[in-house]
Amino acid sequence: MNSRKREPITLQDPEAKYPLPLIEKEKISHNTRRFRFELPSPDHVLGLPVGNYVQLLAKIDNELVVRAYTPVSSDDDRGFVDLIIKIYFKNVHPQYPEGGKMTQYLENMKIGDTIFFRGPKGRLFYHGPGNLGIRPDQTSEPKKKLAHHLGMIAGGTGITPMLQLIRHITKDPSDSTRMSLIFANQTEDDILVRKELEEIARTHPDQFDLWYTLDRPPIASWLAEGATQLSNSEQFH
Repeated sequence: MNSRKREPITLQDPEAKYPLPLIEKEKISHNTRRFRFELPSPDHVLGLPVGNYVQLLAKIDNELVVRAYTPVSSDDDRGFVDLIIKIYFKNVHPQYPEGGKMTQYLENMKIGDTIFFRGPKGRLFYHGPGNLGIRPDQTSEPKKKLAHHLGMIAGGTGITPMLQLIRHITKDPSDSTRMSLIFANQTEDDILVRKELEEIARTHPDQFDLWYTLDRPPIASWLAEGATQLSNSEQFH
C-alpha cells in the first residue's frame, strides 16, 4: 500500500485541465475505438477512484465541447490511460445527421495530438469490499452504503463504468460482492468487451451473472457459456 501512495498522480486537481497526448489508437469494431493517452511519466497513474469518470475537453468549431468518459484502464496501469469510445459518424443516424462532435474529433486525432482531461468527477465511490460512497449531489460528502449484490444495466459503450467496477471486484480475492449485469445492444456485433465479460462469467460463476439483450438478434443461437439472452418479453422498458 505504501508504494501505491508514492506513485505520482496525474489528476491532482479535479478542476484543472491536463493535456495528454494520444499514443495508440486501435479499431475494435466498425464504429468503436480504443484510445490510449500517455500520462506525464511512465510511473504516473491517472488517480481516478473506482466509480468516478473523467471529462475530455476540446475546442471544436469555435465551441468548447466537454464529454464524460470512464477509462477501461485503472490505477494498476502506469504511464497511460485507455478509453473505449463509440464513434458517432455523420449521416448515419437520421435523428443525428451531424454525428457526435467529440467522438469524430477523437477519430480524427493523430498520434501525438493532445486533448485535455479533467477530473476525477462523479458521485459514486467504490471502497470495497461492498462498501460504497454515494454523493446526493456533486458538492455533498459521500454517504456510506453497504452492498452484497450489485445490479447493473448498461447499453453500448455505457458498459465502461460497469467494466471498471467488475474488474476491480473480481481481481480482489477478499471481495465476494455479487454482480448481475444486463447488457443491451443493437446487434451482436455491437457487443463490446464480449470476450472479457464472458471469461469473467465463466471464471466467477458464483459472483458474476451476465445477460444480453439485443434489438436485432441473429436467427441462429449465438450465446456463449456463462451468458444468457433475454427474450423480448423479458426486456426492461
